[in-house]
Amino acid sequence: MSDEHLIKDVSDLEAVIGAPVEFIRRKILLALDEPMKEFIRVSPLLFMATTDSDGAVDISPKGDPAGFVQIDEAGDLLIPERPGNRLALGFRNVLRNGNIGLIFVAPNQRETLRVKGVATLHRDPGVLEQMRVNGKPALMYTHVRVKECFIHCGKALVRSQLWRPDTWNTAERSIGGRQLASVVGARSEEEIRQSASRLEKQYRDGLY
Repeated sequence: MSDEHLIKDVSDLEAVIGAPVEFIRRKILLALDEPMKEFIRVSPLLFMATTDSDGAVDISPKGDPAGFVQIDEAGDLLIPERPGNRLALGFRNVLRNGNIGLIFVAPNQRETLRVKGVATLHRDPGVLEQMRVNGKPALMYTHVRVKECFIHCGKALVRSQLWRPDTWNTAERSIGGRQLASVVGARSEEEIRQSASRLEKQYRDGLY
């Protein structure tokens, strides 16, 4: 790739997208305000970004019924963990480097909530019981000390038409199921269907 059109520094960047105005800078807060807390209470899904000791980034989705993330008296966040693939790439990163970034998404909200903070991992039994869903407590939880937060404008979600079902692809076949099938060596259509069926069983029986 040619470097002729490479954006090399902040001045190059701002020549393309413009400099941020002071009004926009002021929306970045050091602690959650009430609208942000309300956003967390209605959000069933977040994306968690972590970095390892070498600076490599991992992003993982976390989802549960709306309001699954608790806000403690200090205004920090408690994020429950449920059964998953056990790779725990993000959690391994937290153990090496606690810096974390979150994006909260809520249905029918075009805006998103962005949070930066410092994370630690915990297994307090009382807190895990408070996070019980379908009769099962959380496995552990991530405590995030909030350092910076702001509500991001909704242009990306408007452009994506995320909340407009009439624009969605109606194909029902799982792309993830097909990829999993290739990993385990499935080749025939029947083997692919069986692999997808096993994935669906995990979704049905292994959420909690």
